[in-house]
Amino acid sequence: MPEKFKQGMPDPEEDESPEINIPEELPLLAVRDIVVFPNMILPLFVGRESSVLAIEAALAQDRLIFLVTQRDPDIDDPEPADIYQVGTVCLIMRMLKLPDGRLKILVQGLTKALIKSFLQEKPFMRATQEQITEQIMEEISIEAEALMRNAREMTEKILSLKGILSPEMSSILESIDEPGRLANLIASNLHLKIEEAQEILEQREPIHRLIRINDYLRRELEVSTMQAKIQSEAKEEIDRSQREYFLREQLRAIKKELGDFEERPDEIEEYQQKITKARMPRGVEEEAVRQLTRLEQMHPDAAEATMVRTYLDWLVEVPWSRNTRDKLELKEAKTVLDADHYDLEKVKDRILEYLSVRKLNKKMKGPILCFVGPPGVGKTSLGRSIARAMGRKFTRISLGGIRDEAEIRGHRRTYIGALPGRIIQGLKNAGVNNPVFMMDEIDKIGQDFRGDPAAALLEVLDPEQNFAFSDHYLNVPFDLSKVMFILTANLVDPIPSALLDRMEIIRLAGYTEEEKLEIAKKFLLPRQLQENGLNPTELTITPNSLRELISHYTQEAGLRNLEREIGSLCRKVARRIAEAEKGPFTISRGNLHRYLGPPRYLPEAEQEKDEIGVATGLAWTEFGGELLFVEASLMKGKGQLTLTGHLGEVMKESAQAALSYARARSQLFNLSEDFYEKLDVHLHVPAGAIPKDGPSAGVTMATALISTLTQIPVRKDVAMTGEITLRGKVLPIGGLKEKALAALRARIKQIIIPEANRKDLTEIPKHIKRRLKFILVQNMDEVLQVALTRLPTREETKKSSSRARSTTRPIASRPS
Repeated sequence: MPEKFKQGMPDPEEDESPEINIPEELPLLAVRDIVVFPNMILPLFVGRESSVLAIEAALAQDRLIFLVTQRDPDIDDPEPADIYQVGTVCLIMRMLKLPDGRLKILVQGLTKALIKSFLQEKPFMRATQEQITEQIMEEISIEAEALMRNAREMTEKILSLKGILSPEMSSILESIDEPGRLANLIASNLHLKIEEAQEILEQREPIHRLIRINDYLRRELEVSTMQAKIQSEAKEEIDRSQREYFLREQLRAIKKELGDFEERPDEIEEYQQKITKARMPRGVEEEAVRQLTRLEQMHPDAAEATMVRTYLDWLVEVPWSRNTRDKLELKEAKTVLDADHYDLEKVKDRILEYLSVRKLNKKMKGPILCFVGPPGVGKTSLGRSIARAMGRKFTRISLGGIRDEAEIRGHRRTYIGALPGRIIQGLKNAGVNNPVFMMDEIDKIGQDFRGDPAAALLEVLDPEQNFAFSDHYLNVPFDLSKVMFILTANLVDPIPSALLDRMEIIRLAGYTEEEKLEIAKKFLLPRQLQENGLNPTELTITPNSLRELISHYTQEAGLRNLEREIGSLCRKVARRIAEAEKGPFTISRGNLHRYLGPPRYLPEAEQEKDEIGVATGLAWTEFGGELLFVEASLMKGKGQLTLTGHLGEVMKESAQAALSYARARSQLFNLSEDFYEKLDVHLHVPAGAIPKDGPSAGVTMATALISTLTQIPVRKDVAMTGEITLRGKVLPIGGLKEKALAALRARIKQIIIPEANRKDLTEIPKHIKRRLKFILVQNMDEVLQVALTRLPTREETKKSSSRARSTTRPIASRPS
């Protein structure tokens, strides 16, 4: 009753039914298991073919249909003799076709009606009907008022016993002041039998109908009262079961003293065998035996017994002594690494060094390597290759977004649903205690009120204490010193310093165009051909088209987008083959745009000429190195410095330092000492929607500013990076290899770098250094000697200063 109470009837404040002219002839629909009352709104599912046709006929006319209940709901094809004579004329409010062919309709009962005659029986029933007029009481008698009040009170009691009585329901009952309508509302929501509901529907006098409803309500109230009593007794039974549990435990203890105690040999013996087979450390085995003894003394159905079983299952499944033997053949390991990855010599050398030491010292502790680099450079896949080269199992977890310390250490067993942390779970999944364990996204780990997961990782990664790692759930030490941990990150800065101290950082900067070409030919293209069901003979991609794909359709340090584009080419060819086109197909530089559209990226540094006030800088992001253009302009003003381009606080400070340096060196550039008092300086970095920050743009800003002041162009084939001081000194920067790769991708041949970064040149591969010229500088004077096309003369600077004070010059911009 209560589930339908609010949905089965319209708002009592509204009219009983819409004013609709009901024709005498209507399609007839036989319904099962329900009697529809006037004013009732309910959904129906229609599946029989005859019923569907009746609905369609009603929708084609005036949306009216005659709903009559079957006498026997099990009859699939009812005839006129199988249905009652009194039903309800309804309005189809909504109709929805379901995927299985059935219809779902929402109907509203309008009025009761009597079947006069059947006009047709096939393919659906159509009948003439006569509306049954409801008797409306002009004045409510005392008897009617008493019956209505009694019906309301019993209905509220039933709802109260079920625990779902609400003020809204009470308001609906109180708002209905017609006996017939109140009877219809209650009858439509009571769980009545079909015969009983049909009897109420056919009853024309409201008072008699209300009397029958009161009889049914009394019966329902007795059932609901008995149901509430049963529930109360069930609760008492549970409490009694608890008392019986304690008494049973006492009885077990007495029987044990008398030697009449019946053991549970199967379960206990099975756990004993598993504990012996697990070959646990001594302290862990003692804890397992102690928990097994507790389980043996518990009742099998006790809640705590289930917790102990789960704990024992984890103890016996954790790989305490199971391990794999390392492959210490260096030549074989090198072959595996070379087969899986191109280049990355530094990483491969580090793995071979580990294997060499492992071969000489069997008891060495596992290293903690951290691969840092842009997305798509192969950090995760490199971990799999290391595991394959060493003959170890590989397991992986992602730390990105973890904020709960329990994710690392596990939950206490006192909590419902407690589990070990991800470290123990990963070792269980690996099945050995010395896998290659990769933790991705260490730089994206979080922290909140539930603890600091980064601090919990200290115990995992610190070689001085991870031999006795304690998970909160197991609460026994586990030796992690045999595990080889490999972590990955895009940035080093977000990693906590204490955690960073335990790691050995290995940077993967990215790939040059030639390296991407070789990787695409040896790895990416064969893999995509296999994944897309193509044979190597069916598709050929020429080297020139691969170069075009790398330089004009992708712009990244890694290989992820490149592999996506190659996969797109393979899918388009696979479709042509599936459509019965004859191959083989060849993709060349000339027809590449037919498959992928026009080029998405153009070389960013293709300037047509040297320009005044435009300097090319190099920036480092978590996605690799990028070019950064700085534009400067002078205009008449009062010495104001304007900075645009979504710059961060550090870059704003670099701009201030560059302006102060130019003012301090005004005599060197033959500028008047008060030139800045009558000029406004505007520095702009394009791509203003992208936030930019970092100190290494200082020399670039100073060069663009001085070029504008002296009216001498900046060389287009020179890029620069370095932090500037007020005295003009150039300080070292980071990410030199990534910036060098960005310049190489943009076809810039000369890079100005700080002298203090000379040591970082050893990290750059020889084939990159052969194609780039690194110019080492110590101060801004040396930068200007290289970056400007020539040094200014006294006459030129005087003319440029006076011209800048008298005119307004537009901001210099790069050619499109």
